[in-house]
Amino acid sequence: MDTHALHITNGTVLTNYLNDLGIVGEKLTWEEMLCEGPTLESIYSKGFLSLRSSFFKDFYEIDLDYKKIIREIDKLNHPEMFTEINLWFEYDLFCHINMIAVINLLNEKKIDHPIYLICSGRIEGSKNLKGLSELTPKQLTTHYKERTKLKKEDIDLAKTIWRIYCGKDHNLLKPYIVKTSSFKYLSSCLKAHLKRFPDTKSGLTTIEENILKLVRDHPIKSKHHLLGYAINYQGYYGFGDLQLARIIDNLSFFFTKTNDQLSLNRAGHEALLGHLNFYENIADNMMYGGVRKRDFQFSKPLNKLVKQPYHAN
Repeated sequence: MDTHALHITNGTVLTNYLNDLGIVGEKLTWEEMLCEGPTLESIYSKGFLSLRSSFFKDFYEIDLDYKKIIREIDKLNHPEMFTEINLWFEYDLFCHINMIAVINLLNEKKIDHPIYLICSGRIEGSKNLKGLSELTPKQLTTHYKERTKLKKEDIDLAKTIWRIYCGKDHNLLKPYIVKTSSFKYLSSCLKAHLKRFPDTKSGLTTIEENILKLVRDHPIKSKHHLLGYAINYQGYYGFGDLQLARIIDNLSFFFTKTNDQLSLNRAGHEALLGHLNFYENIADNMMYGGVRKRDFQFSKPLNKLVKQPYHAN
């Protein structure tokens, strides 16, 4: 039987790249960022779209293009047109949450074709982790040839993690940090996710702390200049400009701008030293799936999320 592939990509840039390389098959471009904002287990139901639409409007002043979303997802309504599915997602948290959601959507639609994963990250000869669109044509083609077929256990794992992510207890993700699977970067992503919650000592998340360290350790001229650094030094998060710019704006309390120089003020230095907890100074009502960021802190000594004192009953 002839093979007819559906390629689900992590964005328009990669879709165009695959087309330029002549990768044969239908392309479905997934342009969500489910690592932020509220989610429901049932994906792209009317309720899901409404929830996501409100999130993008409230937090980023973006109007979702419903027609574009429906046009892309409609490709999954014709499973008879293809015989296999290729998931093109990267090593970071941004991509992994989207990838897990896509696997759950395929399950929702009862599409049981073989699923293959093409995931970039560590590249021989490179010190830095690489995104798929950063690979050379030869590297990307090799990744495709050496793709990983997902096992039933992998699919079940993705379903479990999505259910937990949409739920109220993200500590339930902890056992899966050490679970072996075909998702070789999943462990790092789950660790990074739990550290998106404020530290019990400083009130800073890991990425907020890293941004303050960039200001402390580098000659930063402006928030825009800082954004460039933050994009390149964010580890396993994979956040885009909009997300990081919002985080930087929320950290304004810790910055002083003088003579074309952005520097840490006293509060910024105290936060990095852990002298005080600045949780209340960072106004952030972000949701991560089914959990509000402000409702929990991450305890390094306990290596787990703990409820904020006023939520502990």
